[in-house]
Amino acid sequence: MTDKNNLKKRDGFASNLGIIAAAAGSAIGLGNLWKFPYVTGQYGGAAFILVYLLCIVLIGIPVMLSEMMLGRKAEANAITTFKKLAPRTPWFMTGVLGVAASFFILSFYAVVAGWILAYIVRAATGVFNTMPVEQIGQYFGDYIANPVEPIIWQFIVLAFTAFVVLSGIKNGIEKYSKILMPALFVIIIILNIRAITLPGAGEGLAFLFKPDFSKINGEAILAALGQAFFTLSLGMAIMTTYGSYIPRKTNLVKTAVQVTIADTTIAIMAGIAIFPAVFAFGFEPSEGAGLVFITLPAVFQNMFMGQFFSVLFFVLVAIAAITSTISLMEATVAYFSEEFNWGRKFTTILVSVALFIIGLPSALSNGGPLSDISIAGMNIFDFIDFTTANVFLPLTALFICIFVGWKMKTKDAVKEIFNLNNLNFDNEKPFTFELAGAYAFLTKFVAPVAIALVILRGLSII
Repeated sequence: MTDKNNLKKRDGFASNLGIIAAAAGSAIGLGNLWKFPYVTGQYGGAAFILVYLLCIVLIGIPVMLSEMMLGRKAEANAITTFKKLAPRTPWFMTGVLGVAASFFILSFYAVVAGWILAYIVRAATGVFNTMPVEQIGQYFGDYIANPVEPIIWQFIVLAFTAFVVLSGIKNGIEKYSKILMPALFVIIIILNIRAITLPGAGEGLAFLFKPDFSKINGEAILAALGQAFFTLSLGMAIMTTYGSYIPRKTNLVKTAVQVTIADTTIAIMAGIAIFPAVFAFGFEPSEGAGLVFITLPAVFQNMFMGQFFSVLFFVLVAIAAITSTISLMEATVAYFSEEFNWGRKFTTILVSVALFIIGLPSALSNGGPLSDISIAGMNIFDFIDFTTANVFLPLTALFICIFVGWKMKTKDAVKEIFNLNNLNFDNEKPFTFELAGAYAFLTKFVAPVAIALVILRGLSII
């Protein structure tokens, strides 16, 4: 375990912009540009977005604040954080769950990110330009069943991710996040402008922004809870790890709100880029997970300058995916490098090799050589996705809420979050007092109940 002398040498973020770019880069991923649009389509558009935003405010921000606060307070990786704050107790298993979630998510996430890179090349070479629409779905199925090419792209994703992570926080993660995130915003703005200028785009915008509350039921609310949870990178040990690199002078509340606004804005902008085009060319908005890989190539095929915008779109999704793979790898690298005093370069290479090997079964299970292997009725890829999303992530977040709200003194958490350590909190009422009270209430009561519901729904108990 690291000691105080080692902690002083820990790398960290050099600027507030770097903190926002890195944390937002982690939160803005395939959950925004792939999952959010098709889940929104399945549950009726604007009404679902309103419920989702409510979940973000009531659950997402409090949990994110808690994770960042714990990391900054302990100045350590996610597992060591609990060892320091609750020594000689089993609470460190919360960190273990989070780090394990990051590791296994990245093992299959790198496979999906590889699909995105492969589709950039295909879009650029015009593969979809003249392909009959009804063949695009079969083409995607044939590609992911290929036993070789997806593995090559998976390797490329992990290699680039490792390159950034081994460069450190300041010269790696922060530096590249400050390049990639502005590029992402510019690209999505260009795609938004193109989408809303398409004939018939108004129907897609109405779908996004005109609420139809008849579509909202218990299933939709729980889906919004799960989406809010997943899209902010909660329960993955990421925000705890990144929190440990945030200077004490940084306002955590402002940081969490800015990251949440950036994440939610991109998710909605992704909808603006996708749904007007989908409606303009008569496709189905609730297509599901195939929206990105099957429906959108067909949409771009029918669009003026479609090949250019197709390439731009897949570059956008690739940037979002890579900024997330960076944070997922960092959570694991931070633990092993600090716990065993290994060098960052050695640890990053070791973790990358392990991820590549562990990820091979996922890459080969979607119609490939391992597609006949079934676990609980799912292929390997789907099983790892299901287990991490429905068990590891919500359990980690639930334990964090219980730890902060009940094990740890709420006053101490509030002081750390609101920078009140120099104030006599018992005798003074700083301007953040009401906000602090709301945070404490949400963390102790509202978030745990909501997360428990997500777990029960994920396990099909309710």
